[in-house]
Amino acid sequence: MKASMVLSLIGYLVVPSGAAVLGRCVVAKKLHEGGLSDFEGYSLENWVCLAYFESKFNPTAAYDSLSGGYTGYGLFQIRNSDWCDHGKNRCHVSCSALLNPNLKETIECAKKIVKGKRGMGAWTSWTLNCQHSDTLERWLDGCKL
Repeated sequence: MKASMVLSLIGYLVVPSGAAVLGRCVVAKKLHEGGLSDFEGYSLENWVCLAYFESKFNPTAAYDSLSGGYTGYGLFQIRNSDWCDHGKNRCHVSCSALLNPNLKETIECAKKIVKGKRGMGAWTSWTLNCQHSDTLERWLDGCKL
C-alpha cells in the first residue's frame, strides 16, 4: 500500500518528457533576437519579467483559467479566446504553435498584443509584478546577448 502511494506521488512530481523550461538568459537571448528589445517602448527586461511571471520560462506551458474560461499558451500564456485558433485568432496562429520552444510564433503574437491600446498591460502579471519594478535590470544580470 505504501509503495503504491509513493509511486503515485512520484508520478505527480515527474516532469513529462519534452517539457522544456528555458533558462533566464536563454529566454532573454531569444526575445532579443526576436526583436522585442524596446519594442513599442518596452525594454527587454520587461519582456523577461513577463515571461517569468506568466510561465516560469516554460514555453510549452498551457494553463486553464478556471475563473476566466480560457487557456493560456506558451511563454507569455497567450489566451486562446482572443489570439489563437481556439478563439478569435487575432494572431492567425494555431494555439499549439505558441508552445514551440523556438518562440517565433509566440514573439510575433506578443508583438500584436502589445500594439493594442493596453500595451503590456494586457497581461495582469506584468502590471502587478513588472510595470513599476525598480529592479528590472536584474532580469538580464549576467546574460550575454
